Amino acid sequence: MTNPSETPSKPLASRWRNRLLTLLFIAGVSSFIWSQLPGGGYPTDLSKIGTGRPALVLAHDSNYSGGMEVMYLMNEIRDDYAARVDFLVAHLGMADGQEFARRHGARDGVVLLFSGDGRNVGVLAKPQSIDELRLALNQAFAF
Repeated sequence: MTNPSETPSKPLASRWRNRLLTLLFIAGVSSFIWSQLPGGGYPTDLSKIGTGRPALVLAHDSNYSGGMEVMYLMNEIRDDYAARVDFLVAHLGMADGQEFARRHGARDGVVLLFSGDGRNVGVLAKPQSIDELRLALNQAFAF
């Protein structure tokens, strides 16, 4: 007779298989979550404006979704322009971002384009498409 309080032990291979499957599941879910994160961060050093390279500056407030939607559009074109244009973000929740917004009348989701000498050469109020953003860059900087 077997004692009811004793449970038969699982074979060692079965325990390892379950652990391995659990680890693979966790790795798969983690990979999926990682792939959904926005690509690459954007510098917030607004002193780069007017240092010789054109700059695209996104006014972004993390309390609203407009800036994040525009950031997704920026991610799509960033590689095409990164060698010629500085992509920057003015975080409106920080002092320098707030000062930037006051100086330029920017709000969440607004994209401002600056020439290499720091002149404001274009403003886009929450661009809705990659084509709209690309057209503004090409026109402002004669690409």
